[in-house]
Amino acid sequence: MTYSKILPTRTTLRCTLILAPLLAGLTACGGDARSLSDQPYDALEHLSFGGATEGAEVNPDAPLKISARAAGARITDVEATDAAGRRLDGELSADGRSWRSSALLTAGAKYTVRVSTENGDGEPGRGEHSFRTGSSEADRVDVTFGPEPGTYGVGQPITAELSEEVSGARERALVEAALRVSSEPEVKGAWHWVDDKELHYRPRDYWPADTRISVTSQLEGLAIADGLRGGGAEPVELRTGERVEAVADIQAHTMTVYQDGEAVRTVPITTGKEGFRTRNGKKVVLGREPNVRMTGTSIGIPAGSAESYDLDVQWATRLTWSGEYVHGAPWSAASHGSANVSHGCTGMSTENAQWFFDLIKPGDIVEHVNGEGEDMAPFGNGFGDWNLSWEEWLEGSALHQQQGDDHAQPAAGRLRPSV
Repeated sequence: MTYSKILPTRTTLRCTLILAPLLAGLTACGGDARSLSDQPYDALEHLSFGGATEGAEVNPDAPLKISARAAGARITDVEATDAAGRRLDGELSADGRSWRSSALLTAGAKYTVRVSTENGDGEPGRGEHSFRTGSSEADRVDVTFGPEPGTYGVGQPITAELSEEVSGARERALVEAALRVSSEPEVKGAWHWVDDKELHYRPRDYWPADTRISVTSQLEGLAIADGLRGGGAEPVELRTGERVEAVADIQAHTMTVYQDGEAVRTVPITTGKEGFRTRNGKKVVLGREPNVRMTGTSIGIPAGSAESYDLDVQWATRLTWSGEYVHGAPWSAASHGSANVSHGCTGMSTENAQWFFDLIKPGDIVEHVNGEGEDMAPFGNGFGDWNLSWEEWLEGSALHQQQGDDHAQPAAGRLRPSV
């Protein structure tokens, strides 16, 4: 009886000794553990990058070529990006032995290439290779951003002037994507092509008050078209002040000024008479001039005629390049609030003009309503950008309308002050 009790105990001990190494073996092969043969091998040892070696400047006008050197090896995937994160398109040969870029490389840029391969036994390989490109002999598209750094009203558009014309839809989309506008707080906006050398940027609605805006370009070295590459651009930092708007009712002969949505003053005014009607629509303030000499001859009125004038004007806020201002007009005081007698400008008392001059800043909005004049042109005579709906604005964006080639053209206008 004693022996029969001991035997199972000894048998149990023997089984424990046998199972322990088996469990250890199962742990080594299961879970997250991998055999060495499952680890990707270094693909770079089996690849050739042509002249794109580290330390050498690669010709950006030549394609990037990658080929498999080892027998039986083939390339399965290539991802090449520049420092801005732009991917370089390319094509893999049918047998997987080579890859060739189908787009030009960015000049003066660092590239990172990640390559996946398989050897003759089907084992995977991975590798990462870097190189830099040199300069290009292609013509450059330099960019000048506007306005100058400073504080502006909430209606201020951003402008980009190109040194070379860009007309194709694909080429425009490349340029547009490289011109970056960021803001705090973040708002939705888009570029609009005014013509082949000028773009404007605005949000869907006015900028919020006290917004910080940064304008930069990633166009440097980018291949835009055959013989044409992106050039340099100085970044611009802007901010907006409080929201100031003025609404001039042409029929009522009054102008109401709003600060942050609240009416702060309504003043009597006079606007353009028949033959010189003030334009309807929204106009962005272009600048302020405490004193301006305004003459009839500057807008085509013959000297000595009944309509001729030559006046020294005070507290003039410019609305258009052709000569519409808000300014003091003491000579027409009897008509302020009752009749439109000017040659296109918005006249008021000297006191009200100075108050408005001190309050307003470039980028603020003046809107004329209920008039009989022509509509303010979106472009070409100042900033009429806000007279386009958001849908109309997006039609001028190459990124949103790849097929659209209809763009607003600069409108003709008077080139000197009217009164």
